Amino acid sequence: MDKFLTFGLIGLSSGGIYAVISSGLVLTYTTTGIFNFAHGAAGMMAAFAYWQLTGGWGLPVPIALALVLLVLAPLFGLLVERLIMRPVQGVGEVERLVVTIALLMGLIALAQWVWDPNVARPLRPFFADREALHIGPAVMTWHQVVTLLVAVAVAIGLYAFLYGSRLGVAMRATVDDPSLARLNGGDPVVAAKAAWVLGTVLAALGGILIAPSLPLDAAALSLLIISAYAAAIFGRLRSLPMAFVGAMVVGCTESYLTGYLPQNEYLPGLRIAAPALLLFLVLLLFPNPRVKGSVRITRSLPTPTIKGTLVFGACLMVFAAMLATTLSDPDVMTYGQIFPMSIIGLSIVVLTGFSGQISLAQLALAGIGAVVWAGVGASGNPLALLAVVAVSAMVGVVIAIPALRLSGIYLALATAAFALVLDGWIFTMPVDWLFSGGSSEVTPIFSGQRVQLMFAAAILAALCLLAVAIRRGFFGRRLIAMRDSEAACATLGGRLLITKVAVFALSAAIAGLGGALYGMQARTISPDQFNLVAGLPIFLLVIIGGMAAVGSGFFTGLNLAGIMHAITALWPGAHHVSSLLVGLAGIGMGRHPEGVVPHFRESWNPLRRFWGPLAAIIGMLWALRLLDAVNGWVLTFGSIAAAVALRELARARRPRTADVPLEWRGVHRPWLPSDRKEVLDGLARS
Repeated sequence: MDKFLTFGLIGLSSGGIYAVISSGLVLTYTTTGIFNFAHGAAGMMAAFAYWQLTGGWGLPVPIALALVLLVLAPLFGLLVERLIMRPVQGVGEVERLVVTIALLMGLIALAQWVWDPNVARPLRPFFADREALHIGPAVMTWHQVVTLLVAVAVAIGLYAFLYGSRLGVAMRATVDDPSLARLNGGDPVVAAKAAWVLGTVLAALGGILIAPSLPLDAAALSLLIISAYAAAIFGRLRSLPMAFVGAMVVGCTESYLTGYLPQNEYLPGLRIAAPALLLFLVLLLFPNPRVKGSVRITRSLPTPTIKGTLVFGACLMVFAAMLATTLSDPDVMTYGQIFPMSIIGLSIVVLTGFSGQISLAQLALAGIGAVVWAGVGASGNPLALLAVVAVSAMVGVVIAIPALRLSGIYLALATAAFALVLDGWIFTMPVDWLFSGGSSEVTPIFSGQRVQLMFAAAILAALCLLAVAIRRGFFGRRLIAMRDSEAACATLGGRLLITKVAVFALSAAIAGLGGALYGMQARTISPDQFNLVAGLPIFLLVIIGGMAAVGSGFFTGLNLAGIMHAITALWPGAHHVSSLLVGLAGIGMGRHPEGVVPHFRESWNPLRRFWGPLAAIIGMLWALRLLDAVNGWVLTFGSIAAAVALRELARARRPRTADVPLEWRGVHRPWLPSDRKEVLDGLARS
């Protein structure tokens, strides 16, 4: 009984922190309609700022609290609302989700850049010099008492504010119908500002309350929000009282798991993954309303051609050959990751771009493919890749189970929780075919890394052709129909159950294959390479590239394993800056949701007239590099300069045609993406 009471008090204290954080999350979603994945990162930044003011600069605790909670957090909330969230109100749910994930990644990168992760920064609990309270046999610190009191005060105050004040009622009305709220005297802009300010202040308060019990680590503090997510889902993202109850349930469950789980080698990871597992179970067991609008794609997506894909595949092989013949052995291992990463990105294109299903677990699925290959492919037999594909597809079917009743942010949360369970518990089990020693050796199919690189590029080219064939076929049309409207698809006879399970299995198989090739290129793999935080940039870059563009997979791999490594090579220590740039690009994507790859294809289309001279120039530079007459940087920047110069020349020589009236475009001349933009702009003005 003593033990039960002790861990119960610990759980109530943790639940109080989760209640404060989840209250801010529910408040933001209830009043703006945006689920803020960066809510925990805002609390993390507040915790670092509080440490800087107290531990770094020696300010008294009351002054530091006032500066963080009354000045910095409100200013940050206003900045986020005005510059980041307001421009994405009119875009689809996927794009809004990406913007908040990008903000999460950007804040983590910024914190790691400003505050060195290798330096310890302990925070003193509140009233640490006072004697703890004794409640029977249990002991409760004053910090825990303050946490519970603050949680109760926040719950009561928020409920009274939202349901008893004019501004609170206006905030709730705005998310239901902004136009009707405006007609009744409400101001949606003021309501959104108030929601983001209050939500950010609550996130900051929760971050400060939880920071003394944990090391100040940017990624860890940001992901502690998973427990608050479970509490918010307990209240179905709308009920503050139920979110408070859910927070207490989650806190006590975590505490009792820590106290009563038997001690054996298989269960330590379960304690770490418990918040994610609770979130996954809450999503499955509690009735969750369909997100308004589900996954809405705000633009039409052109159908790729087989001819264009074959040309793209040939260019991939030429690029791979240049890498294989010009790079040093260490660089081949580094830049060879471009093609496995591209394959993992392609799995997101198939799943999210074609069918509208959101998954944040694709890198975790790649980890499954890597460990399966490490176990069954130890001899290097390429037939073992069939086992990788089969096992990964079966795991994809398991993930598809929640997809049958979840969509939008609920599905994103479920897949994120699944990824956290995998890397926090499953991958750490002491099983021979997993990461039993903390890492695992991987045997490649080809002993030479250059040949292995070419093999990965060939697999990528083949998978791109497969994706295009699927997109152009009957199954692809069914996926597009399901993405546009699940209800309409089912009404017209589409089998949603079979279609969802099939697309999740296909996407997981592609991701698993990419993970196996990633392991072959790296030769040694560890769980940290496949965790949720490492997988978020892949998801971001695919959406930034253009979620349904097959080339977005290569765009992702080229940026993550190519350009970022090149930046680090030119500017050592710029890793956090590179991650910050990815976050900034994702935030800016809300203003340009069409994606980079379609725009790139259109802007470089004139270069097709001079592909012969461009090939000759690149071939000459390639030959000079093989003869060691120039280095790799001359080859890289020389090729880029030649391409830019020839494109501008092609634009200058392009014959000018008479302007065709809008209604005759597509008849008297080919229809261009810019024509669609002109139509949409005209409709917006009217």
